[in-house]
Amino acid sequence: MIVDFHVHCFTDELAAKAVKILSERADIPPRVDGTAQGIKDSMRSSNIDYSVLLPIATKPSQTEVINNWAASACGDGIISFGSIHPDYTDWKKELRRIKDLGLKGIKLHPDYQLFYIDDKRMYPIYEYLFSLGLVLVFHAGKDIGLPEPYHCTPDRLYKLACDFKGANIVAAHMGGFSLWDDVERYLVGTDIYLDTSFSLGRISDEQAIRIIMNHGYEKVLFATDSPWTDQGEEIDKLRKLKLGTEAENAILGMNACKLLDVKI
Repeated sequence: MIVDFHVHCFTDELAAKAVKILSERADIPPRVDGTAQGIKDSMRSSNIDYSVLLPIATKPSQTEVINNWAASACGDGIISFGSIHPDYTDWKKELRRIKDLGLKGIKLHPDYQLFYIDDKRMYPIYEYLFSLGLVLVFHAGKDIGLPEPYHCTPDRLYKLACDFKGANIVAAHMGGFSLWDDVERYLVGTDIYLDTSFSLGRISDEQAIRIIMNHGYEKVLFATDSPWTDQGEEIDKLRKLKLGTEAENAILGMNACKLLDVKI
């Protein structure tokens, strides 16, 4: 069982434009076309069973539309999350609707949505979504396409780990893209899950192995950030770490299935 915990795609009408803008902003060529079908084709060629779609509402007005589309994209190997913009006023109702739509959680990108993750105004949103059994995924660390300041750093994530012990929080990009020394300093050993998206091959193999084994491989999720990496190549990068069969299988899919309550 292989689960890619972190992919992005767009409606067929918007995909080409969105991928072009994001690619130029970050100077990263896409590896697929940014459509749901493009992800599904990639999954088949890479023998991936499920991919977790993580949309982001960059404006309050987008929130309901994005969640409707995310729900419509589910199926044929796609598991969708929803999103909430912090300035969306009726967030409690929308979180209930996300749950009712069958979405597994929400993705927040604090740099695009312009909030610090440990801002206390966000705590009621976190508390309510956790009460609903939803998973919370953060973009963590630097964003290649955006300037500082970065709003989700390992030290801020540590505050959430202390304030929401046992909550299902996932920090993307190995806990903080390009801030991996701070991941070791603040996050290793906490309850927070780390996903591997856009990190393998950018972090040194030695540091990746150290973070995974010291944190506990049971709290690490294989992820690619497709379309910005090739799914098959990312599987090869994880296997290159030679973590052992038990750890490798857990990271590639078992941990995600348990977190998302997916039957194997």
